[in-house]
Amino acid sequence: MSSISRRSFLKHSSIAITGAAYSKHFFSMNKTTPRLSFSTLGCPTWNFSKVVDFAAANGYQGIELRGIAGELDLTKCAEFSAGEIQNTLKKMEDKQLRFVDLGSSAELHHMDAAKRKFNLDAAKKFIDLAEKINCPFIRVFPNSLPKDQDRDATLNLVSQGLHELAEYAKDSKVSVLLESHGELTHTNDLIRVMQNAEHPHAGMIWDVCNMWTVTKEPPSAVYNQLNKYIRHTHIKDLKLVNGEIHYVLLGQGESPIGEALRLLYDSNYSGYYSFEWEKLWHPEILEPEIALADYPKAVKKYFQ
Repeated sequence: MSSISRRSFLKHSSIAITGAAYSKHFFSMNKTTPRLSFSTLGCPTWNFSKVVDFAAANGYQGIELRGIAGELDLTKCAEFSAGEIQNTLKKMEDKQLRFVDLGSSAELHHMDAAKRKFNLDAAKKFIDLAEKINCPFIRVFPNSLPKDQDRDATLNLVSQGLHELAEYAKDSKVSVLLESHGELTHTNDLIRVMQNAEHPHAGMIWDVCNMWTVTKEPPSAVYNQLNKYIRHTHIKDLKLVNGEIHYVLLGQGESPIGEALRLLYDSNYSGYYSFEWEKLWHPEILEPEIALADYPKAVKKYFQ
């Protein structure tokens, strides 16, 4: 090799190596940084100040509200009264936190006119509150597909309710998210509901375990079909003992939650990975001081 060609070779090799290093750096800089939140379902007795302080001290960026100190109707909480709402927002700002979702109890499967109106009105109040506190999402769900109702009719009711709420929210910065929950956990049913409710202010919360415990569908199959609707996630882990669910710390169970986390991360999912520790419904599981502190550490290994 001549000295000229050797110099040329070294020059271009250097450029290639530098380019590769830059590309790797550029990729890592542009990879979505995982944002963590937890649902207050996991700390049902805590007051708001304790929730905020704990989130900030343990590496969370957001809080998903599913009640405060035992009150599930957030519109009744003193923290959001006219005299306190600004103090509430300042507490969040001071700790560099944001509200990421308001978990309503609004059920969309009811056919009875009075029950249906009650649930839709409750969801609309949550939309109004979310707009006031700069929260992007509220959660709604169907708890069941009642046996005494036509199944197709019930699925249509869920779609219609979701669309009605999305229309109500259309002039706000709030979107209404349907959680994969209860008896609405099969991918085909969720696709049908979401397609029929199509709206810029409608989306989904992917609760991986809610679906997997019922359907055993692999996360890859679920995500490939539903990812266009997924804007928020509920993350947890569990073991099935004689067919019964036992919630455990992340990474200690048998659910395919790791596969789901990697799918989300590799696809640059930009929403929050929200830990849903179901302490309110299952008081026998570990205390929030343990579980909520463990999650930010346990989830990091899936993002390596």
